[in-house]
Amino acid sequence: MQDFTGSKLGDKRILLIVGGGIAAYKTLDLIRRLRERGAIVTAVMTAAAKQFVAPLSFASLTGRKVYDDLFSLTDETEMGHIQLSRDADFVVVAPATADLIAKAAQGLANDLASTLLLATDKRPIFVPAMNVRMWLNAATARNVAQLAADGAAFLGPTDGDMACGEFGPGRMIEPLDIVAALEKLAGDARSRVIPPPPGAPRALAGRRAIVTAGPTQEPLDPVRYISNRSSGKQGYAIAAALAAAGAEVTLVSGPVALDAPDGVKLARVQTAEQMLAAVEQALPADLFVGAAAVADWRAKNVASQKTKKGAKGPQRIELVENPDILATVSTLKKMRPALVVGFAAETENLVAHARAKLLRKKCDLIVANDVGGDPTIFGGDRNRVVIVDGDGAEEWPPTLKSDVAARLADLFAARFRSAKA
Repeated sequence: MQDFTGSKLGDKRILLIVGGGIAAYKTLDLIRRLRERGAIVTAVMTAAAKQFVAPLSFASLTGRKVYDDLFSLTDETEMGHIQLSRDADFVVVAPATADLIAKAAQGLANDLASTLLLATDKRPIFVPAMNVRMWLNAATARNVAQLAADGAAFLGPTDGDMACGEFGPGRMIEPLDIVAALEKLAGDARSRVIPPPPGAPRALAGRRAIVTAGPTQEPLDPVRYISNRSSGKQGYAIAAALAAAGAEVTLVSGPVALDAPDGVKLARVQTAEQMLAAVEQALPADLFVGAAAVADWRAKNVASQKTKKGAKGPQRIELVENPDILATVSTLKKMRPALVVGFAAETENLVAHARAKLLRKKCDLIVANDVGGDPTIFGGDRNRVVIVDGDGAEEWPPTLKSDVAARLADLFAARFRSAKA
């Protein structure tokens, strides 16, 4: 049996929209192939799709509920259609019929499938399957061109025999080819998000932002140091989202294995003292986001040579407190940013500790996340946060760190607009 451990699709959430065509039967094999690789698949069926394959078949293979009704009160209570589209890493339409492509191109939303396509913030991936004449029709060509211009991706179709007896382009590509394409896209989170249209107004245009990310490393000697498990992924995603929203961004990063986001000025540092110096050098700014996991302590005396084991047992290391970057920026007299945002990674009493930190550090809001119960948050692609400010606490649903970042950028923009009002 082939081992798919380490597949780029492991734990990826795929929303599979199944259109009404004979090729719908192929999506059953597609689900099996995706689940082999660790993907989590949720199926949405059109009314026409249920004429070709029973919903029970999809429920059995996905191990999850099948959605098909836009007006289901139960479904809307459990997971509204907006959240259903936002919670996915990929939105795949297979088979993508001429009707579904036309609805998506025209922005229609008269059933669950078309509404999800209109509501999603992910780049939809269409896998066309239809009669050769329908595929070659000028109307279909216009609709495909429009969706491609809007940022959608297309996989296929290919030439082949049709169920109707004709031969030509319009045949749905094979499930393993779809899987291979998704694995390639999974390597770049930015390729899964719909890019803003050219010339669109950007909510943070003209704003300057400073973002800190990653851990700090506080040396004990030339070999050893004090640090933590922060990967920097959330901070880097925030810097990318702010830049995409038009801000001029300086990213001050501790040691991480990540490339600088496009359009972001990167300052790499190692210690908390270096991070504070880089932040101060980047001021003034309108926005400061302290997403870095800064070490609270450092060694008072750093050995010039590697420390050896001694006959008297472990050596004592005297620690001194590191500078508090968030509190320092929050209490600046002349150059305090208009919006100062802190992060709180907690293992218990999440909201209470975040609220205490908000008051103690004198910042404007805290993005809190519980890292005690979910070992995948450090180093993973998903996050679950609570936004805490002077008005209360708002819990956001678990989602991709890139989605958290985009939503935070929207929140910051709204705060700036409100301040002007």
